[in-house]
Amino acid sequence: MLAEAIAEALRDVQSDVAAAEKEGAERRKEGLLLVSYNLAKLDMHIRTSRRILNDLRTLRRLLLSERSQPAGETGIAAAEEM
Repeated sequence: MLAEAIAEALRDVQSDVAAAEKEGAERRKEGLLLVSYNLAKLDMHIRTSRRILNDLRTLRRLLLSERSQPAGETGIAAAEEM
C-alpha cells in the first residue's frame, strides 16, 4: 500500500511540475522537482526494503525447516561427518 501511495503522489507531483512550468512559476517548479526527487528516492528504498524482507523470510523458512529435521538428514550434518 505504501508503494502505491508513493507512486500516486509521484504522478500528482509530476503533473504539478508540468502545470508550474506552463505558468512560469520557476520557484514552485524547483520545489516540486525536489519533492519528486525525494519521492523517487523513497520509492527506491521501499523496493529495496521489500527485497531484503523477502530474503530474510526465505532464510528464516530455510533455517526453521532445517532445524525441524533430525540432525542426520540435513546436508550440513552429513558434511560435518566427513
